[in-house]
Amino acid sequence: MLKKITLLKLILMMQSFKAGFPQIRMRRLRKIKTLRNLIAEEHVDLSSLVMPLFVREGLIGREKIDSMPGQERLSIDELVKEVSNLLEVGVKSILLFGIPSRKDDYGSSAYSRDGVVQKAIREVKKNFGDDVLVISDICLCQYTSHGHCGIVVEKNGRKIVDNDTTLEVLSKIALSHAEAGVDIVAPSDMMDGRVGVIRRSLDEEGYTDVAIMSYSVKYASSLYGPFRDAAHSSPRFGDRRSYQMDPRNIREALREVELDIVEGVDIVMVKPASWYLDVISLVKKNFKIPLAAYSVSGEYTMIKLMAEKGLVDEKQAVWEQLHSIKRAGADIIITYYAKEYARWVKDGLIS
Repeated sequence: MLKKITLLKLILMMQSFKAGFPQIRMRRLRKIKTLRNLIAEEHVDLSSLVMPLFVREGLIGREKIDSMPGQERLSIDELVKEVSNLLEVGVKSILLFGIPSRKDDYGSSAYSRDGVVQKAIREVKKNFGDDVLVISDICLCQYTSHGHCGIVVEKNGRKIVDNDTTLEVLSKIALSHAEAGVDIVAPSDMMDGRVGVIRRSLDEEGYTDVAIMSYSVKYASSLYGPFRDAAHSSPRFGDRRSYQMDPRNIREALREVELDIVEGVDIVMVKPASWYLDVISLVKKNFKIPLAAYSVSGEYTMIKLMAEKGLVDEKQAVWEQLHSIKRAGADIIITYYAKEYARWVKDGLIS
């Protein structure tokens, strides 16, 4: 059928030329910027951007992240200033990652009422209320001495991340963030069944309005290196391929999303973004649920380093990248470029 339609269009065009009809020129709609903007199929609205932020316990001021030029670890006081800066340029959503001063095998500081993220949530909400949407990462990798995203046990002579034991801890973390006033919890661990456990635990304690944005499709990607340096979260042994997704698989992504929806998720996520645009598109096509895409640390740093070498125009590269993610189907884009992009838009440097 598709071939017949294409052939029919070709015949009609040939007939038009023979009859003396004006030639069809696609470039007419590309000649000036205002016209291109008028008919653009996708727009990256600032309201769809989420800025990830690192908060370090015990830090005074700010600390540069060498692996992510332009990004910093923040004290809680500096976090409040940074959120104010984000609001000034039109970014109203943040994703918080905590870096604790103490780690143990069980990540107990992750669910402490006085933990770094819990304090950060309270301070942001105290200063900005509902003007800022606060999302918190729910995981153990930054809080465990071994650097894995769950509780490690020994079975049959080898160390493994135990799925069901981890679920109990994740629900504690989510509850502690809800008590602090978070708007959305975002489990990134990739344990099976965690959305259902977190949803039940939140509902039982009366936090029915706290939403869950699950890292539903999180691949075991090589692009996480700069983040692991920034958050001090590299695994001390092995890797995370036994719980994060195999980059070779795409049908599996649909199963992961479907299971999270059944368990009560509110927003699903694909991570990373740029190398997995096909996955974003497939998820969007198959499910009518808000879809986030996380443009991860490696994507950010690649553009930064190329720009520093003069190999790309940074503004145009980011503009193109964000629009490709939007075009693939993402409703929400989590990006370390959120503040810079918003400033460029505000200053009229890109549109």
